[in-house]
Amino acid sequence: MLEINEVFNAARVLNDVARHTALIHAPKLSSDCDIWLKTENLQLTGSFKLRGAYYKISQLSDEEKSRGVIACSAGNHAQGVALGATHNGIKSLICLPAGAPISKVEATKGYGAEVCLVPGVYDDAYAKAIELRDKHGYTFVHPFDDPKVIAGQGTIGLEILEDMPDIDAVIVPIGGGGLISGVAFTIKTLRPEIKVYGVQSSGAPSMAASLSEGHIAHLDRVSTIADGIAVKEPGVNTFEMCNKYVDEVVTVSDDEIAAAILALIEKHKLVAEGAGAVAVAAAMFNKLPIHGQKVACLVSGGNIDVSTLSRVITRGLAKSGRNYTFIIDLPDKPGQLSGVCNVVAQQGGNVISVAHERINTSTEINGCIIRMDLETRNPEHIEQVRQALRQAGYNVLN
Repeated sequence: MLEINEVFNAARVLNDVARHTALIHAPKLSSDCDIWLKTENLQLTGSFKLRGAYYKISQLSDEEKSRGVIACSAGNHAQGVALGATHNGIKSLICLPAGAPISKVEATKGYGAEVCLVPGVYDDAYAKAIELRDKHGYTFVHPFDDPKVIAGQGTIGLEILEDMPDIDAVIVPIGGGGLISGVAFTIKTLRPEIKVYGVQSSGAPSMAASLSEGHIAHLDRVSTIADGIAVKEPGVNTFEMCNKYVDEVVTVSDDEIAAAILALIEKHKLVAEGAGAVAVAAAMFNKLPIHGQKVACLVSGGNIDVSTLSRVITRGLAKSGRNYTFIIDLPDKPGQLSGVCNVVAQQGGNVISVAHERINTSTEINGCIIRMDLETRNPEHIEQVRQALRQAGYNVLN
């Protein structure tokens, strides 16, 4: 299906189009392994998808180009196709899920594509794109299950091997599987001793389920903040390639993804979208056997909507122990709240907000509930504050 010469050819085609993105050392993300970040979030369109989409379009025949191209996407492939088509003077129509981040929709239009918003998730957009292809004769550019798209994504593997030949393992996000298929094929062909691991959101584990069951699995629904990898079913080609070349596939929760996004912002000044942060989340939360190894985490994209980023940061702060809500049962009399605040201040906690509830069936008639949001340093600090409150005689419910 794919030969390594195709990947090298893709690298030549993309040489003046796609950035050779940097591998950045990230020692603050884990004390368990030596993490390096492959920063595809700094790619021209904000994600790796430019590579596969552009290479596929560059290899179309004149007749295929004359019919215009159509694609479906959660957002990043859309931008790659739009840029590639416009650059080659080709009309492009992109079907996106109606819930795609506004920033991705507007960016796709900005690269010159016509956009069709489809109710549902990626798979619904895919069905619509196939319908329009058959109706109008467009040339379809698949986001992941196409050998030339996979070859384009494989150029990332070439860059990693060129920049860091002594790497022990590479961790790659998985949605439909095009990215990891290209990277794993390239690395395993050239350096079979290097481990290649895949990561999915636990809310959209289509490839993990497929590999576990031994056949392509279709999920009834997907739900994750990592919209770029919210795919119900992997491709035929990508399933076969992952089965052959990928060492292990694991999942991470939305809270772990949020914590990884926050860590990338705070510690390395990098903005990643949900899909782009899953590889880092897997390394941070010890999902893989990479202790003491030099590891490349592929940060696949950075196209996150600003409003989504705000919510994700809030979740990330909670997951990393930087925010916590204490619920305290108190007698409803003067001075109680002041006493609680004094204990919190002595322990170095910072009060963000306080809610006082008098009417609560779970308390004594003369009692009340205090919900206190605090800024804290880490989970150990939360426990320190909790123990200090209990030692001071307060009934801490949470």
